[in-house]
Amino acid sequence: MPTPRKAGGHPAPAAVTAIGLRKSYGDKTVLDGIDLRIPAGSVFALLGPNGAGKTTVVKILSTLVTADGGQAQVAGHDIAASPDGVRAAIGVTGQFSAVDGLITGEENMLLMADLHHLPRPEGQRIAAELLERFDLAEAAKKPASTYSGGMKRRLDIAMTLVGSPRIIFLDEPTTGLDPRSRHTMWGIIRELVTGGTTVLLTTQYLDEADELADRIAVLNDGRIAAEGTAEELKRLVPGGHVRLRFTDPAAYRSAASALHEVTRDDEALSLQIPSDGTQRDLRSVLDRLDAAGIEADELTVHTPDLDDVFFALTGPTDQPEETLR
Repeated sequence: MPTPRKAGGHPAPAAVTAIGLRKSYGDKTVLDGIDLRIPAGSVFALLGPNGAGKTTVVKILSTLVTADGGQAQVAGHDIAASPDGVRAAIGVTGQFSAVDGLITGEENMLLMADLHHLPRPEGQRIAAELLERFDLAEAAKKPASTYSGGMKRRLDIAMTLVGSPRIIFLDEPTTGLDPRSRHTMWGIIRELVTGGTTVLLTTQYLDEADELADRIAVLNDGRIAAEGTAEELKRLVPGGHVRLRFTDPAAYRSAASALHEVTRDDEALSLQIPSDGTQRDLRSVLDRLDAAGIEADELTVHTPDLDDVFFALTGPTDQPEETLR
């Protein structure tokens, strides 16, 4: 997905910016100079293995912990100089649900409304609207302890939205959910962004980042290893190729002679040519075939996926998992 743009082609204003964020715990450097720019009204995914520093970024940007160095602005507020302004503009959902299982879903919502100092009638109205929106109205009067994992996560995000935050930090929002609940959560995230909300999403799930994010930053050992759209990141990793298959052995031999850097499979009558998957690169292969009067029976383009990017940029890790409580 392209970087969100306003009418007239100008880039969307930044909802979150960070320059040189650093954080250490004892002699362990968790963040080693992080730069971020998250456009308003977009989904920005922070992708990385356990212990990479993802949750620490969220904790710093949401003013839960202070950075050792660097600076950041969230919704126009400096995190150090105006933490109250930051907190008024954001919502945070951690890896572990903030839902109180001893009270009902509705009571959880009303408690959050009280924390936001909403008048009781307004709090009740917003709670009812959000419970309906997140398909929790029927279960509203039941103890939250009886909810499924997916229901608890939906309630968690509904509680986060009580204060109408402009920016939401979702730290591993689908961890532990079944595939159906994950897809439901993805739909909720898309709906939030359509409504103008900015989402910073941390995840270990490559398909989640690929599916949702306008831009992705890969975090490893406290540093940004790479940043871009999913397609831009995939082009960073070698291994992409065009595969041509032939049924005519003569055409196969002619193509092998006409093309450069080709890997032959004489038994399958197939050729593999390195490619970055771009239209220009593919056109170059086709132009060479056309010039030689050769037509392949089958052409397939293989590009690296985010799995390849992830493993190439992060390598093996045995770091402990961070938590945001």
